[in-house]
Amino acid sequence: MDKKELYQYVGSMQQVAYVRPIAYEEGRSSGLKAYEVKNGGLCFRVLADKCLDVSELSYKGMNLNFLSKPGLQGRGHYDTHGEEALRSIMGGFFFTAGLENICAPLSLEGKDYPMHGRIRTTPGEHLCGDAFWEDGEYVLRIQGEMREAELFGENMVLRRTIESRYGEKSFTVTDEITNEAYRREPLMLLYHINMGYPFLDENTRLLIPARKVTPRDPEAEGHEDRYDRMEAPKPEEPEYVFIHDLKTDENQNTYVCVMNREKEIGLKIEFNMKYLPYFMEWKSVAAGDYVIGLEPSNSSVYGKAWHVEHDCVHYLEPFASETNVLKFTIADTKEELDRWEREFKEKFAGIQ
Repeated sequence: MDKKELYQYVGSMQQVAYVRPIAYEEGRSSGLKAYEVKNGGLCFRVLADKCLDVSELSYKGMNLNFLSKPGLQGRGHYDTHGEEALRSIMGGFFFTAGLENICAPLSLEGKDYPMHGRIRTTPGEHLCGDAFWEDGEYVLRIQGEMREAELFGENMVLRRTIESRYGEKSFTVTDEITNEAYRREPLMLLYHINMGYPFLDENTRLLIPARKVTPRDPEAEGHEDRYDRMEAPKPEEPEYVFIHDLKTDENQNTYVCVMNREKEIGLKIEFNMKYLPYFMEWKSVAAGDYVIGLEPSNSSVYGKAWHVEHDCVHYLEPFASETNVLKFTIADTKEELDRWEREFKEKFAGIQ
């Protein structure tokens, strides 16, 4: 519907679509500020105080994201204290790992690097949540910037825009990362995208255009033949991490799909590998820690020390910028899921 037609049915657009600032008031999340976005049946929340990451995602009332046992929480004293970060990593639909470290905590050359880095708990500045008509479309948009900086150290800025349009079952995240220091800086960046129950269960299947699948460690060895499917929960089962060598088109575009045909719902994640040449899968069927994480990244899951040892650290030159775009789309009919499978086979069949 165009604007004039739609306004015959609604007095306020907030009846069907909005961007609304909210604040949590209970437990570990007390004081946490966020934006709630509603676009028809698509609903998600963006954390203003934590890197504008998307904490919760649902479609027509069905939860799609994983939330770890500590639950929803704001910034706290666990954020940057080594392994204690496990008590603050709540998962959510996605969180941003970086910008100095993406993996396990470590000390290197006299400097400490917290688990998954500091950017995931960095609050946004210059924030704006807006909903408006533009060229006949109703646009839902959130913007802000996060700065990771240190006296006599780095000065990295992440400018993020999250946008959805009324009537579409999708939203897009656009990130511009700029080095505002007068020296080149190492840049490690990983998008930790986490699916959970009830979207995730033993009927869930993955479509990943992998040339090769490599287990990260002995725990994952022997399980790579089932990387593309979820199983029922198992008590105390170890996590599995797989490294995927992905196929792309001639412009380095690619995508992966998560599909639950029993519940007739799917999620497509589209991105470009120019600045995100690595892709990892985190799979846990452990009872109580039941999750699949899909992780486009500019660095390997083997971590910062590995990159230093192999002289393959990615650097950003002074005042240089890189831009990443990730698009998330929902399918909610058998016909759409059939089409996704057919298009996936056609797109990647001829790519070596």
